[in-house]
Amino acid sequence: MTQQGPNESAPLVLVADDDPEILSLVSTQVRRLGAKVIEVSDGEIALKTAKAERPKVVILDVMMPGMSGWEVCRALREFEGTQNVRVLMLTAIGERLNEMTSPLYGADAYLDKPFEFDALQTKVRELIDS
Repeated sequence: MTQQGPNESAPLVLVADDDPEILSLVSTQVRRLGAKVIEVSDGEIALKTAKAERPKVVILDVMMPGMSGWEVCRALREFEGTQNVRVLMLTAIGERLNEMTSPLYGADAYLDKPFEFDALQTKVRELIDS
């Protein structure tokens, strides 16, 4: 049985993380949901890409070069064309800090590193369907 790639109607998900291993792992899990994925490793590039490509979901690492994930999230909320994009924050800064801070910047959901792949897929699926 062969697995087909995402079709043209598949949701677009932007994944931004400066750790190449995490970027690859997250992207692989999102593709398993049938989504198309764009990978970037810098906050400023994430913002430019989101404005140009208009993904359904943006997954942001908090600590990235260029702009932090929180800064990218805030900028997405301020730009008319990306105000409704769904944002999932990923971070290893600590559960309580992530829980308190991510909503302040407009994030729809957050996940603390390390995370289970099932938890990631569940959050992304919920954001795609919302």
